[in-house]
Amino acid sequence: MEPDNLMSEANELEFRELYIRELRSKRQQHGYTELRDERIQVTQQMLKTPGRRGEAIKLEEIDKEILRRYMESGYL
Repeated sequence: MEPDNLMSEANELEFRELYIRELRSKRQQHGYTELRDERIQVTQQMLKTPGRRGEAIKLEEIDKEILRRYMESGYL
């Protein structure tokens, strides 16, 4: 298996798609609790293993999912 920092474009797209599906399955209760918790875990992992592309992708997708949910709910 390739290291995260050498992820090919095809692998990155597949990784993003799988992670997006995972994020969309997370529940909303009193805001975005599960997404917030996921963001905290990913950020902690980034501190432990800096330079990995996977965590950077995850943070990007978490931000996009939070924005998507806000837009759907009519807050923006």
